[in-house]
Amino acid sequence: MNKNIEALYKIAQKETKQIIGLMSGTSLDGLDIALCEISGSGVNTNVKLAQFETISYSEEIKTEIRKVFAQKNIDFQHLALLNEWIGLLHASMINETLKKWNIPASNIDLIASHGQTVLHAPKFLHQQEKFPNATLQIGDGDHIAVKTGIITLSDFRQKHVAAGGEGAPLAVYGDYFLFGKEGENRIMLNIGGIANFTYLPSAIKTKDTFVTDTGTGNTLIDLFVKKYFLDKSYDKDAEIAKQGAVNKVLLNNLKDNAFFKKGFPKTIGQELFNAEYVELALSKSNLTNISAPNLLATLTRFTAETIAEAIQFAIKNSSYKIEDFKIYLSGGGANNPLIVQWLKELLPCSFYKSNDLGINSDAKEAILFAVLANETVAGGDFKFNSVKIPSVSMGKISFPD
Repeated sequence: MNKNIEALYKIAQKETKQIIGLMSGTSLDGLDIALCEISGSGVNTNVKLAQFETISYSEEIKTEIRKVFAQKNIDFQHLALLNEWIGLLHASMINETLKKWNIPASNIDLIASHGQTVLHAPKFLHQQEKFPNATLQIGDGDHIAVKTGIITLSDFRQKHVAAGGEGAPLAVYGDYFLFGKEGENRIMLNIGGIANFTYLPSAIKTKDTFVTDTGTGNTLIDLFVKKYFLDKSYDKDAEIAKQGAVNKVLLNNLKDNAFFKKGFPKTIGQELFNAEYVELALSKSNLTNISAPNLLATLTRFTAETIAEAIQFAIKNSSYKIEDFKIYLSGGGANNPLIVQWLKELLPCSFYKSNDLGINSDAKEAILFAVLANETVAGGDFKFNSVKIPSVSMGKISFPD
């Protein structure tokens, strides 16, 4: 038996595994590194977050990624080079973080790397009949495995696409295993660059469970903060948006897109929600000169309303009452007080953070990929029995040598 296969076999049989989950989102803030102690699998999965760190990206890193991010026309050589570079970069960040934590690499069983999304193209968006849904994450897993000396699982989203999904959101797997609770109606709402939620009604039947994107989360807000304020990367505590007023004409034009009329589940990215999208809405609204606070207030309201309307629609078409649901927030948008305030005004639900369920809300997505890696290596028996949630093992395996 190949020694790497033998090592993986032994890891699969361990009662508790030390798995590092990595997440680098569309906001390009940096790399989330979550060291998880995981036992069990499927609905019996137990996770303890042992360590967590976010390594911020330098402006140089962000600039290089933006050259290809969510763009149709790119320098193909740059994309190929970036794939290797991001892998080496993430490996270096892992090695430095393990040294900081005083943990030898030999103590780690697996790395679960999400990679860096550079294009998300569901068929709804690309509209080319002969081509399937597509998504692309870079940051080669072989480079991570070789440089860290740790078996690495990466490129999780491709199997989801191969099984008929759109490659996103994948949160439903971790959310169902970790947070599904009989007798309590839950919505796990993550507000990152794009906002999504997992619908977990109290019966915990897989046929009723799903996950969907709702539209933009922080993407457009961050984009126009950077445009108007060179010294800021986001609207901290919604300080700028709070100074403005929502323009209802612009808001209605922002919401006037076929994506919001699509059924669930659905996914989207910055390929749609970008500067051009906002500029078109401004043009339709005859707004040639809008103040930064007013624009940011409107974009923030856009995020809140599209999330609320998606949740309302999901519950309206069920046998449950909306006031019986608990919403658990995670992601950067969970720290935006204006988004949270408006969500509370729009939805008669009780609100919490995923911290209240024992999971750091900032680390939740990185933890998800650690759970997916654990399921691929030591689980895979659970069947969702739902066309909305493919029952697949995800992640390509890279050996250190």
